[in-house]
Amino acid sequence: MAFSTLLACMRINRPNADLLAVVSDMAERFGSSVIGLVAKQASAPLYARGVGPFEPPEHDLQAFMEHASAAEAEFRGALTKIGTLEWRPQLTIGPAYEQVANEARSADLVIAPIDDQDLSFLASGQTRLGDLVLRLGRPVLAVPSGASGLELNEVLVCWKDSREARRAVADAMPILQSSRHVDVVEIVETNGVDESRRRLDRVGDWLARNGVEPRCSSEVSTGAEARQLSAIARDLKADLIVAGAFGHSRLREWAFGGVTKELLLHADRCVLTSH
Repeated sequence: MAFSTLLACMRINRPNADLLAVVSDMAERFGSSVIGLVAKQASAPLYARGVGPFEPPEHDLQAFMEHASAAEAEFRGALTKIGTLEWRPQLTIGPAYEQVANEARSADLVIAPIDDQDLSFLASGQTRLGDLVLRLGRPVLAVPSGASGLELNEVLVCWKDSREARRAVADAMPILQSSRHVDVVEIVETNGVDESRRRLDRVGDWLARNGVEPRCSSEVSTGAEARQLSAIARDLKADLIVAGAFGHSRLREWAFGGVTKELLLHADRCVLTSH
C-alpha cells in the first residue's frame, strides 16, 4: 500500500507554506505525484441563483485566474524536488466542495489546510469541512496553521469501535508502517476498560500482521474526550493523530460529533481522518 498520488487543496490569495511543507514531506517519503487544486464557487447574480447554470462574470474569472496563477507559482516553487506535478484551477458554478470531491477521484490522499478562524479547510467561500469530508470517499490529511512539515516519529491512533475508525486506520496504514512509534488509545468509562482491552488486543494483532508494532492502551474518561485525546497527543509529542470522522447525521457540514470537530478544527498537529 502507498500513496501514489496526493491532492493538495490550496487556498487562494493566502499563503500555503505550511500545507506545502507537509505535501512535500509526504510526496518525498512515498514517491508520490502531486495534483495542486484551487477551487472556488463563482458569485452569481441574484436573478441567476436557483435557476440553473450560468456563465461566471468576466471579472470573477479574471480575478480568480490571477489568484490561481500566484498559487500555482507557490505550488511549483515549493515542490521542486517532486517529479510529477499537475495544476488544476477550478472556478465552479456549484459548491466548491463538489469539485474538490470530484477531483479526489484522481488521488489516494487529500491534503487540506485547517483554518480555525472560519471553521473550514479552505478559505472562506471555497469549501467547508463537513461537506468536504462527507463527500470525498478518500482520507483527508488536515494541516494546521504553522506546520513546518510532517515527521513520523510518533502517531496517535484514536480508536473507537466503529466503521469510521476502522476505515481511518486502514487508510493510514502506509503512514503507520513508516512511523517509528504508534500508540492506539481508546477512551472508555471505568466499567468498559476490560472489554476495550480485548478489542485493542485484536487491533494490535491486526496491525502487527501488517508490519506495525503498536502500543495499545485503554484510558478511563476524564471528561471531554477530544480534550483528553489532545492532551495525550501532546504528552506523546505525536506528529500525527489518526481518527475516524464520526457522523451522526448526513445533513450539512456540522454533521459530525463533537470529538471530530474539536480534533480537526482546533488541532495543533496534523490529523488524518476518514469517513
